[in-house]
Amino acid sequence: MTYSDEFLKAIPKTDLHVHLDGSLRLKTLIELAKEQGVELPANSAEGLRREVFKPQYANLDEYLKGFALTVAVLQQEEALQRSAYELALDNADEGVRYLEVRFAPQLHMNERLSFKEVLRAVDRGLKQAREEINASLPQDQPPFEFGIIVCAMRFFTAGFSNYYQQLFDVHPYADPLEITRMASLELARAAIKIKRDTDIQIVAFDLAGSEYGNPAAEHENSYQYVHKHFLKKTVHAGEAYGPESIFQAITKLHTDRIGHGLHLFDTSMILSEEIQDREGYVNALANYIADNRITVEVCLTSNLQTSPQIGDVRNHSLGKMLEKRLSLTFCTDNRLVSNTNVTKEIRLAVNNFSIPPKQLKDIIIYGFKRSFFYRPYPEKRAYVRRIIDFYEEVAAEYGVTD
Repeated sequence: MTYSDEFLKAIPKTDLHVHLDGSLRLKTLIELAKEQGVELPANSAEGLRREVFKPQYANLDEYLKGFALTVAVLQQEEALQRSAYELALDNADEGVRYLEVRFAPQLHMNERLSFKEVLRAVDRGLKQAREEINASLPQDQPPFEFGIIVCAMRFFTAGFSNYYQQLFDVHPYADPLEITRMASLELARAAIKIKRDTDIQIVAFDLAGSEYGNPAAEHENSYQYVHKHFLKKTVHAGEAYGPESIFQAITKLHTDRIGHGLHLFDTSMILSEEIQDREGYVNALANYIADNRITVEVCLTSNLQTSPQIGDVRNHSLGKMLEKRLSLTFCTDNRLVSNTNVTKEIRLAVNNFSIPPKQLKDIIIYGFKRSFFYRPYPEKRAYVRRIIDFYEEVAAEYGVTD
């Protein structure tokens, strides 16, 4: 089945895995850097694409280097609000109706911005965009909605932000790993309190950053805390490490969704000598994920960039995920760093894998069903029903039938 660009843009979509600091408009990055006196490697969009935000990267760690620039310009309330506002508008422009924006508040905290003020700025920008977007939509169509996911960092140094610098200064004799755990738990406590005491739309907790050598299990206490307080959970897992990382995310952190899951089926990345039957292990893990509807947030372009050994996109594990009937959803990860959007990600998938209309519809709807919708469940069900009806209307208009 061939899907037209017009159809893919028109259908209602989600992006459940998109980083605020990886998705600035290039023009905005340049303008903010100029206003704030932040030095960039280049002062034009073309130069930044050549020097920093490349078509291909050597690995995940190189991919993450560009975030030092974007985070540097997001140290002010106005910049955070503007970036969130523009991100929502850019998504709505290509038919995204539900967006979950994730970022690490502790990277943006300083003497002027507290936990709450950082989150309030992002929330304000998203709400401003939502109001404008919905005012322009026909009333019989489902509205644009959003949620905020806060990210703990697997790894950081004092130089990552003012917050982390102060944390190291106050605990000069602490082991760096203990400081990482402290920061993670403090974020968990802040997220629960701010969610409870304000109208800021925090919907979930995440673990991000360099995966290899920084196991998810080290954040078990923070995840237990948010789990106890009924906050939803996602974890970057299987992006730069293997099936065991995904297993930890499920068993230690009670994750509801998995960010990336790229190496779910890669038996060569299993390190434990206790696992003798590697094929059996990954098959059992995949079956558990499928049976429990743990949704995988698939980011094709990002994975091709951070894992160049994949080569052709058709070698991506998405093929096996589709074969195993996993619950999955297509995401961008970082619109700027990966130079992509949701429609491009879906196009990349349908052009290289066999995804018939019924399966494509299921994948798109999974995004809404497995979202961390901030309103009560009956309202979420009603919203998803509207999405399904609207999708079917668009499919009929474009002649895309099951």
